[in-house]
Amino acid sequence: MDNYQIADMFSLLSKLMDIHGENSFKAKSYSNAAFQIEKLDAALANMHAAHIASVRGIGDAIAQKIQEILSTGKMRVLDELIVRTPEGVIQMLNIKGIGPKKIHTIWKEMGIESVGELLYACNENRLTLYKGFGEKTQQQVKAAIEFLMAQQGWFLFQQGEVYHEVFKATLESAGLIYSVVGEFAMQSDIVDSLTYLIVASSEHLAQFATNLPGLAIEHTEPGNIVLRAEQGPRIILQAITEQLLSNHLFETCCSAEFAQYFKKQFYNLDPGQYSATNYNQALFEAAGITFLPPFLRWYTTALELAISQKLPTIITTNDIKGIIHTHSKWSDGSNTIAEMASEAKEKGFEYLVISDHSKTASYASGLSIERVMQQHAEIDALNKQMAPFRIFKSIESDILTDGSLDYEDGILQHFDLVIASVHAVLNMTEEKAMARLLKAIENPYTTILGHMTGRLLLSRNGYPVNHKKIIDACAANFVAIELNAHPRRLDMDWKWIPYALERGVCISINPDAHSTEGYNDIRYGVLAAQKGLLTAAQNLSSFSLSQFESYLATVRQQKGLSFI
Repeated sequence: MDNYQIADMFSLLSKLMDIHGENSFKAKSYSNAAFQIEKLDAALANMHAAHIASVRGIGDAIAQKIQEILSTGKMRVLDELIVRTPEGVIQMLNIKGIGPKKIHTIWKEMGIESVGELLYACNENRLTLYKGFGEKTQQQVKAAIEFLMAQQGWFLFQQGEVYHEVFKATLESAGLIYSVVGEFAMQSDIVDSLTYLIVASSEHLAQFATNLPGLAIEHTEPGNIVLRAEQGPRIILQAITEQLLSNHLFETCCSAEFAQYFKKQFYNLDPGQYSATNYNQALFEAAGITFLPPFLRWYTTALELAISQKLPTIITTNDIKGIIHTHSKWSDGSNTIAEMASEAKEKGFEYLVISDHSKTASYASGLSIERVMQQHAEIDALNKQMAPFRIFKSIESDILTDGSLDYEDGILQHFDLVIASVHAVLNMTEEKAMARLLKAIENPYTTILGHMTGRLLLSRNGYPVNHKKIIDACAANFVAIELNAHPRRLDMDWKWIPYALERGVCISINPDAHSTEGYNDIRYGVLAAQKGLLTAAQNLSSFSLSQFESYLATVRQQKGLSFI
């Protein structure tokens, strides 16, 4: 059992104690233990018992519970609390806007024991009758529950990819000819299923699907079988003849809008008459246009560009030259700056932008002014050692509620670039969000607008914004827009990339890496950006070191800023 799993157990124990109204001091100590365990570099499983007890925030009593977990995989006191807590009450912990103490009120005072009952109570306007639950809170709870329910059965593309890799191996070991289709093939940010066209008879498909390890048959009919993993997306298997494969492959790897436009433009071409290899590549060759992979078949834009022979060369992961937006141990990262830089250099990147959290982010050890200067001295020393590789001095500066950044200009001018992001007070109307973001964009020290809406896929909608006005403001103020590559963010949404490019705004695919492993998330940002027709020339992190330096210098000149 790894540290994160152990930390999750202590975090849950703390929350359940608060829900039951038990000793708040103990509950807080377990919460603190969870926090400290997550920060550990070494695995608890490899540490001596006496060493575990000496870790800050743990002590003898908690160390004994850790040993119990390592020995048995369980924690008796947690198991007892879980048994005493209705399942629906535990599920309420997934509802944004209510914490353990409010759940205590909902359960013990309102007598509500399920999420469905809570939604009903919101619709009945009953929450406002209780202390701590005003009209605003009730509406937030209602919206959060509706969002949570709507997302059940959905998974991040990254999660779907894990299941796909496993199932792909199963298909190949069985010697089946298959094609993965649908939204997964089109690189959708989230998926509810993995669909495969399999060249086989209905009988052969049924035989294959029987007793697949870890999968249960949810639905079956001739030629169509739906499987379900215990904690994964549905897997849909469709039997198809080789003669029908090409036509079905085309129809299931594009939107209805795309298919209709293609058939209108090339009415004399029947997809079924061409090879299905590589998602109908032969069909596009017959049409005399550049092949469009499924990720470019959401809308007709790419097809129109291909027909007019103006389709650009779409960005790939090989085009990324630098790592922008990373966190180190100076704030809430897991690695030192030297470790982050060494890994980036080893992977072939030309530069690294260290952008730890700013002073307002106390929850993430945000940098005081004094610590900013200390960090800059460390970066200067590392740059002398690692040249020509370069580490840029940046900060992810919190956008405060009034739209200002949380350092004075005298400090901001010391950074090579500033990423401005909202991290707190996310429950905003569009009017409030827009006023806040526009002021931050207009700050001359803002170089990149970070994760524009604050969304977390499948968890948080993000605050409402007028994308066009934000993009227009970035264009007017020489501000790049981040496409945060973390698979839970992918923010800004790729659908707005074409408009940003039209307005001349540079996109920046950034991993928001809190460890060296986080560099791998760049791939998910690229997959999202490909759907928006982004090119390397229009992506900031694709700039070479010299190009990036020139860009920063040009932006400073355009904004009328002096050089330190």
